[in-house]
Amino acid sequence: MAPTTKEGQRAELHKTIWRIANDLRGSVDGWDFKSYVLGMLFYRFISENLTAYINRGEHEAGDESFDYRVLPDSQAEFARDEVVAEKGFYILPSELFANVRERAARDENLNETLARVFKNIEGSALGTDSEDDLKGLFDDLDVNSNKLGGTVAKRNQKLVKLLDAIGDLPLGRFEDNSIDLFGDAYEYLMQMYAANAGKSGGEYYTPQEVSELLARITVVGKKQVNKVYDPAVGSGSLLLKFDKVLGKNNVRQGFYGQEINLTTYNLARINMFLHDVNYSNFNLAHGDTLIDPAHWDDEPFEAIVSNPPYSIKWEGDANPLLINDERFAPAGVLAPKSKADLAFTMHMLSWLAVDGTAAIVEFPGVLYRGGAEKKIRKYLIDNNYVDAVIQLPADLFFGTTIATCILVLKKSKKTNDVLFIDASAEFKRVGNKNKLFEAHQARILKAFTTREPEKHFAALVSNEDISANDYNIAVSSYVESEDTREDVDIVELNAEIARIVARQAELRTSIDAIVSELEAGGNALV
Repeated sequence: MAPTTKEGQRAELHKTIWRIANDLRGSVDGWDFKSYVLGMLFYRFISENLTAYINRGEHEAGDESFDYRVLPDSQAEFARDEVVAEKGFYILPSELFANVRERAARDENLNETLARVFKNIEGSALGTDSEDDLKGLFDDLDVNSNKLGGTVAKRNQKLVKLLDAIGDLPLGRFEDNSIDLFGDAYEYLMQMYAANAGKSGGEYYTPQEVSELLARITVVGKKQVNKVYDPAVGSGSLLLKFDKVLGKNNVRQGFYGQEINLTTYNLARINMFLHDVNYSNFNLAHGDTLIDPAHWDDEPFEAIVSNPPYSIKWEGDANPLLINDERFAPAGVLAPKSKADLAFTMHMLSWLAVDGTAAIVEFPGVLYRGGAEKKIRKYLIDNNYVDAVIQLPADLFFGTTIATCILVLKKSKKTNDVLFIDASAEFKRVGNKNKLFEAHQARILKAFTTREPEKHFAALVSNEDISANDYNIAVSSYVESEDTREDVDIVELNAEIARIVARQAELRTSIDAIVSELEAGGNALV
C-alpha cells in the first residue's frame, strides 16, 4: 500500500529516485545522466499538467467522462491555441508521456519517436509568447547518444527502462495537489547529483537551507515583492525558494535570472515548469551576465539572491569599455581580472531597487583583500550600501569545504552602520556535510532583524570604524570568538605534575628492585 502522509510519500519518492539513479546510469557519468532523468521527469510533468488542465475544463463544461489521454489526435486540435496561450506548449494525446511509455517496449524506433515528440512539443510554441521559454529544453536529453548504448537497440532498451522508472515514481494523481512532489523530486535529484559530482555539480546547486535563508533575509518585513532576480541563476533553486517563503503569487512580476552554462540554463527553465511557475512568470536568459547582461531595461528588483561562482576570471580592465559601464563605473575601479566576485556584487547593486535587498554568498577573500577589491569595498561602505555581513559555517556547499559568508546590500538604510553576525557554529553535521537547520536559520534571522549586539555572535559597527580599519569587513575582525578552552589552575596543574613525576620515580625504584631480585634468583640457579 502506498504511503499516505506527505513525508511518507517523500521518503518513498527519494528511495525510488536513488534506485533509478543507481540502476540506470551504467556507463554515463552521474552529472551527465541527470539530464536524462530530469528531462524525462519534465516530460512526464508537462504531459500530466496538460492532461489535467484540459480534462478539468471539459469536466467543468459538463462532460464528466472526458479524458484527453484517450482522445484520437484528429480530435485533439480543438484546444491547441487556447492551451498554448495559457500553458505555453501543446502535446497531442498520442505523444503524452503515459501513451509513449505504454508503447515503448514494442516500439523498435523509440529513439526516433521520442526525438519527434520533443521536437513537436518545442514546435508547439513557435511564433507564440512562450517560444523562448520552450526552445532547446530537450537538447540535453539526447536519445541518440552513444552514452546510452552502442546500438539503437541498446539505446532503446535504456530509454524503455528510463520511461518505466520515471513513470513508476510515486507522484500520485496530478489532480490531487501532489504537484509539490514533482518539484521535490527535482530538488532531491539535483542535490544527490551535486553531492556525488563534486565541484562540477556543486557549483550549479545551492543547498536548500542556504537558499531559504537568503530568500528570507531579502524579504524581512515584506509580504510580497515586485520580482526576484539571480544573475548567476544555476539550476534556479535559489529563486524558487521565494515560492516557499512568500508564495509565487506574492512575487508579482515573476522570477528573473541569467546563466552562462547552456545545460544549466535548460535545467533552470525545467525547474520553473516543474514547480508550476507559468512561462509568463519567469524570464531566464542565457549568457554572460558580466559582459552581456540581460534585463537592462527592466524595472529594478526588490529582491536579489545569488551564489555566484567564486573567484572566476573575467575580462576586467582588459576590456576598456567596462570601466564606463554604469554598473561598475561608480566604484572607479574594476574587480581584478582573476577574481570577478565583486564585479557580480556591483552588478547586483546596480540592478537593485531603492527599497530592495540583495543577499549574496561571497568568497571570504573579498572581505579583506587589498588593491581594487579594497577600493570597491570603500565605495560600498562610504555610500552606506552594506547592511550586514554574515559568516556561515564551513563545509555547507557541494564541491568546497570553505567557510563562505553572506553580504547583504541595501540602498535605503536608516543607519550608518553594518551588522556583523558570526554564524560559523550554527550547524549540525549530517553525513559528510554541515547543514543549517531551522533553529540555526531562526537565530541568524532574529539577529539580522533586531540588529542587537550579542556577545560572541553579533556586533553593530559604524561605517567610520570600518573605514578606520582599512575597510576590512571580515566578521572575525568585529565579533570576538568565544573562548571555549577550559580554565586551568596553573599552580594546581604544576602540583599534579610534581605528584606524577614523584610517583613515576617510586615506580621506577620498585621495578629496578624487582628486576634485581629476578636477576639474583637466576644467577643462583645456574
